[in-house]
Amino acid sequence: MRGQVGAAGARALALAALLACAGGEERGLSEPALRGQAVYRNVCIACHAADPRQDGALGPAIAGSSLELLEAKVLRGEYPPGHAPKRPTLSMPAFAYLEDDLPALAAYLSEVR
Repeated sequence: MRGQVGAAGARALALAALLACAGGEERGLSEPALRGQAVYRNVCIACHAADPRQDGALGPAIAGSSLELLEAKVLRGEYPPGHAPKRPTLSMPAFAYLEDDLPALAAYLSEVR
């Protein structure tokens, strides 16, 4: 049996390879932030950059955005009182269906700063 890897060992090797190829972004993120990262990758990168620390084609960099800002922009398409937007446009639509995911998204955006 020497030289053979069991099923558990093969899964561990596959996971290690996947994480090595993922660019390391997942390393060190909390469980909520990992969920938020999935939301970001599935929804937000359509307008914002793949890296939330960089400006996207339509949307600005949003790393570090507060839950208050996310609730206002994502749920209502507006800015919270007193917030100075990075871009003066109001082109971002509301995404009310993301309400339950906002705490995880906020966790991700705070951890990738």
